[in-house]
Amino acid sequence: MSLMELIAGVEAHEKTLTVFNADDAVVEALRERFADRNLSVVGATAGDGPRAYAVLSHDDEFVTAVSVADVLVEGAPRSVGFDDATYRPILDSLDETMFTSYDVRQMVSASREIEDRAWRAGRGSLHAGFQTVTTLASQHDAYERLGGRDDLDVHAYAYPDRTPAEGLPFTLHLERTEELERTWFVAYDGGGVDESKCALVAEERDPRRFYGFWTYDADTVDYVVDHLTRTYALAETDGGPRGRRGRP
Repeated sequence: MSLMELIAGVEAHEKTLTVFNADDAVVEALRERFADRNLSVVGATAGDGPRAYAVLSHDDEFVTAVSVADVLVEGAPRSVGFDDATYRPILDSLDETMFTSYDVRQMVSASREIEDRAWRAGRGSLHAGFQTVTTLASQHDAYERLGGRDDLDVHAYAYPDRTPAEGLPFTLHLERTEELERTWFVAYDGGGVDESKCALVAEERDPRRFYGFWTYDADTVDYVVDHLTRTYALAETDGGPRGRRGRP
């Protein structure tokens, strides 16, 4: 199953966010907050429950519960740095929720969260798809720092629209495939900790507008990483000139 097929599979299953014990204005605010998601927002009352909390469900099965205050936190762009500064995330705790139209700024902000998690852990493997080598060049500073973490194995994937730079501190996988040209993804394998696994997978369906999902589900992240490894990384062992690394 390709990454685009994986996106379509998540997209086909709309989730429901039920907002308990909250004012109508709060419910409406959440509808506006998730207007770009494949998500239905409804209000409800639970006499014995706390105020203003939300439950995410899929086919009447519980997925997660969150505070409305946490859900309404707005995202903000993150500059390159990967330091100890705090920032407000764009990804929320609504696992495997589709977003339907993110622009490049939102995609960069969401990607930074996953990259920052990998940076802080300093171990494991990070896999990032940039669509083209030209786009990868625009993120050179961030990935030069990530690739410099000795115990973090960084893999970048791109359609070769131009010759990449030499001496890259990470493994670059080049392939002329529709999947790499059309998808933007960042996946971190958690460095041996299931709770740290996370991934963002999106497809460019309109010019510079992206449709996809993020997930903290360990099995889904494993699938994404395994798919990339089987399709691109392992293929290099067959003699194809698909990967290159600037340092030994």
